This record gives sequence, C-alpha cells and structure tokens, in this order.
Amino acid sequence: MTRLHLKFVQSFGGYHYFRRAGYPRIRLPGVVGSTEFMEAYQAALNATALPIGRDKRSKPGSVSAAIAAYFQSAAFTRGFRASTQAKHRASLERVLRVPYGDKPLASLPRKFIVALTDKMPPHSARNFLKAMRPFMTYCVDHEWIAADPTLGVRIKLPKSDGHHTWSEEEILQFETFHPIGSKARLALALGLYTMQRRGDVIRMGRQHLRDGWLHVKQEKTGKPLELPIYLTELPMVLEATATGDLTFLVTKSGKSYGANDFSEQFRAWCDSAGLPHCSFHGLRKSGCCRLANLGCGAPEIAAWSGQSLREVERYTKAADQARLARNALARAHVNKSGSETVKPDSSGLSNPLKALGKK
Repeated sequence: MTRLHLKFVQSFGGYHYFRRAGYPRIRLPGVVGSTEFMEAYQAALNATALPIGRDKRSKPGSVSAAIAAYFQSAAFTRGFRASTQAKHRASLERVLRVPYGDKPLASLPRKFIVALTDKMPPHSARNFLKAMRPFMTYCVDHEWIAADPTLGVRIKLPKSDGHHTWSEEEILQFETFHPIGSKARLALALGLYTMQRRGDVIRMGRQHLRDGWLHVKQEKTGKPLELPIYLTELPMVLEATATGDLTFLVTKSGKSYGANDFSEQFRAWCDSAGLPHCSFHGLRKSGCCRLANLGCGAPEIAAWSGQSLREVERYTKAADQARLARNALARAHVNKSGSETVKPDSSGLSNPLKALGKK
C-alpha cells in the first residue's frame, strides 16, 4: 500500500481516523490494509465535503472556513500540480489558518499581510505570497472579501546567484571520495549528465532508457525530453552500479526516494566528501556551464536541460569566461584568414563531453 493511499489517515490512542481538511472526521475500523479498513477508507474519500463554515475549526465567514473551501475547489485541486498544492497548503495552514483561522476574512487588511511578511525571511515571505494570491483571487471571485489585500505587497529578495555551481575541482573531489559503483557516484552522474531537477532524477529508471537515449517527462513543466546519454559516461556508471527495479536510485530498504529524503541523503554525501557548500541542484548548473564552455549556444543547452532560454542564460553565468573568449578569438581568426591560427581550449573537459562537442 502506498503512502498516497494513506495520506488522510491519522492514528490516535490505537484507533485510526480519516482526517481531511473540509471533511468530517471518520473512524476507520479493522486492521490497516484489511478489506474492512480499505472499504471504510474509500467511503470516506467519496464523502461529501462539509459546507463552508461547517468545519469544527471554522465558523462562517472566517479565514479558516475560506481556506477549507479553497482546498476543495477546482481552482486549487486542478489549478496546481500536487507538489505545488502541498507547498501552498502548508504555507496557508501554518502562517494563516492555525494562528488566525477564527478571524473574519472580510476584514483582512493589507497592513496585516505586510506585517506578516515583514517578520519572515525573504524567501519564506515570497512563498507565502505565492500561496496567498490565488487564494485571495478565489475569495474575491466568491465575494467573501471586497479586495485582494496582497495587491501591491512586494518582497525584496537579497541578491544571490542561487545554488552554488560546482567547479571541475569539486566534481573531481566528490568522484574521488565516491568511486564508480557507489550510489553517491550514480546520483552525481545523473544530476551532472542529465541536468534535470531532483524530482525528475529520483523517478528515472531503466524503463526510460532506449538505445542509449534517456526519455524524460519533466515533473515541473510536463515537457518531454530525449537525452542522448550515450555521449556521456552515465551509461558506464549505471552499468557498474546496483539500481532499483523502477528507479535507478533507491534507499537502503530498496524503496524509491522521496524528494526531501533524497536531498538529505545527497547533503550527507557532499558533507562526507568535504563539500558542505555544494548541493544537488548545483550539478544542473554545472552541466549547463560545461556545455557553454564547449561552445554550445543557449538553444542547444535548453534542449538538453529543458529550461527556458532566460534560465539557461542565468545558469551559465559561471561558465569559464576566459575559455569562451579564446574560442571566440579562434573563430574570428578562422573567418578572417580561412585557417585556424588559434585553437579553442578544451582542456579540463571529460572525454565524453569532448565527444559531445564534436557532434
């Protein structure tokens, strides 16, 4: 039985209950997973949601009642991916519903939102506003509030280049500490050579491999990608490493990783290799920079990473400027004289990526 099937089950005092925002609490009989239990669970899933204001934690017109109705609406359940729903749900519950759920929604002032966000770290405040704005739009559309109190509220984020881009020296340090055949080395290779996000990498398995190509459908964008990984050392790493049945990366118990669990595990692998400032997402940036250093243009890099051209430009800021300048000079000499007098510098690149540059 998967975690998804039991997402609304909570246990108290030896008994199991169906708990879902906006629905009645129902006690589930029998042993977890038994026919009796699953029939009762399915019936609870099919139960009718409580009308707004009927939640025991809510009263008509309150913040809590509006949030409960919003979580059951098509605007929420169909408007966002499951991962985004989870983030918005957590933000609205933690920041607004729990401490202020009994307050009247109609009188929610803009200065209250400003005061809340002023107390938060910038990125937390930004995430809160991302959850609040569609919720407020829903409330305005239903005439539960006259105007959106988040309008005009802006969060000034500190300037940052985001996740650290791994250097070639740091990649080598990790590879030296975690040799081919280890799960850590496989995780690095998947991140570096596919240039995909954490959520996509943990779902990759042998069923996605065909004739040296890796077929991926990005979780965040829904974009299908075909990656020629036969041009990289990833197939060699896969061949030398024990993998799971449905996903390459599995936990010690043989289960697929959850996103947060994988991040924690990769954090431990980086720490053990003496790279506490490196993260898995930084490998995506490093892979893009490698391609940029080979002379690949933004459309080519975007075709591999699945990013927008604007994101590619941001991610490749760490590309080796000196090498790019030398390659530009080499092209200029070829165009002027018809013969190559200055050769592009490809030192420091792995053989697979040198081969990729010749294609």
